[in-house]
Amino acid sequence: MQKNEDYRALEARYYMPAFTRDTMLVRGEGSRVWDADGKEYIDCVAGIAVCSTGHCHPAVTRAICEQAKRLIHCSNLYYVPGQGELAQKLVERTGMAKAFFSNSGAEANEGAIKLARLATGKKRFIAFTHGFHGRTLGTLAVTHKPAIREPFNPLEPGCTFVEYGDLDGLKKAMNSEVAAVFVEPIQGEAGVITPPDGFLDGIRESCDRHGALMIVDEVQTGMGRTGKWLAIQHTRVRPDIVTLAKGIASGFPMGALLARDGLEFHKGEHGSTFAGGPLACAAALATLKVIDEVMPQIPGKAERFRAGLSKHHPRVRGLMVGISVGERCPGVQKRCAEKGVLINCAADGNIRLVPPLVITPEEIDQSCAAIRDALQ
Repeated sequence: MQKNEDYRALEARYYMPAFTRDTMLVRGEGSRVWDADGKEYIDCVAGIAVCSTGHCHPAVTRAICEQAKRLIHCSNLYYVPGQGELAQKLVERTGMAKAFFSNSGAEANEGAIKLARLATGKKRFIAFTHGFHGRTLGTLAVTHKPAIREPFNPLEPGCTFVEYGDLDGLKKAMNSEVAAVFVEPIQGEAGVITPPDGFLDGIRESCDRHGALMIVDEVQTGMGRTGKWLAIQHTRVRPDIVTLAKGIASGFPMGALLARDGLEFHKGEHGSTFAGGPLACAAALATLKVIDEVMPQIPGKAERFRAGLSKHHPRVRGLMVGISVGERCPGVQKRCAEKGVLINCAADGNIRLVPPLVITPEEIDQSCAAIRDALQ
């Protein structure tokens, strides 16, 4: 096994410097990972909320390996093994009507933009400050962060940004030309920011009044992360479109767009060579079974995080945990890594914890202890 410094030299010479990183992870099992030097960590990042069933869950790896022996790819020119079954299971769990698969959350949100424009005949969108919906040109248009959006202006579709949680601001921005409103039920990239009571209901009401669609981005919050299949299911709000990715296939690249009855792509309106392929569907079907088993445990695990970090006023929604630490965040992240716990600095000086859903109570306690020490 090559050491970190060997990988650093190769990357410096041959790979575009789009990321900042200093550790090579080479192995994972459950909620733990090991780096190239053999150091062990409890992983509270989980590939940024991706490794929902932990690293290399036996049921998921077995499903991928067994499918790889039969058929790796066939394209969407043919019926894909597992695709219809997966669509059915996602529709049944989310209360939506139809599914379309993608390779990522950004692609799922691109699909949502296209479907909203097709369905309404309108081109304008509304999204919220500090929201994150992807880095493609289309999804950047509805992603607020100026540092990653503005270098690529002008962008399409046209989008108006409203302060997250501000219903009055939304009402002023809404009119009959709006195709859809994009919203995260919890802002993950912003640091686990939750909306005020009634905010999501107010979006639904405003969309209905103006003939716009409500698109709920559950790329980070979905797939059991908050203790339900969708975070929006903690409310009575029924969105028109939901997007998923990250935890849907335990690390195999996949996303999904789910839509209510009456919203769907027709022949030629959308497509993808790789999306919803045999391997992705096999991984996702196995992932759903594991999440079904562990989801009842998530409220208890959430309370364990809340209790363990209570002195630091954590924002806890299932296994999404945010702590505001300001400029100290990079230093806290480094000290946690030294203590064997991986955490993530999200936006605006917020620690974000999105561990595997299978994290054990003992691992939660160890993680909280390391974070408390790092915050001293």
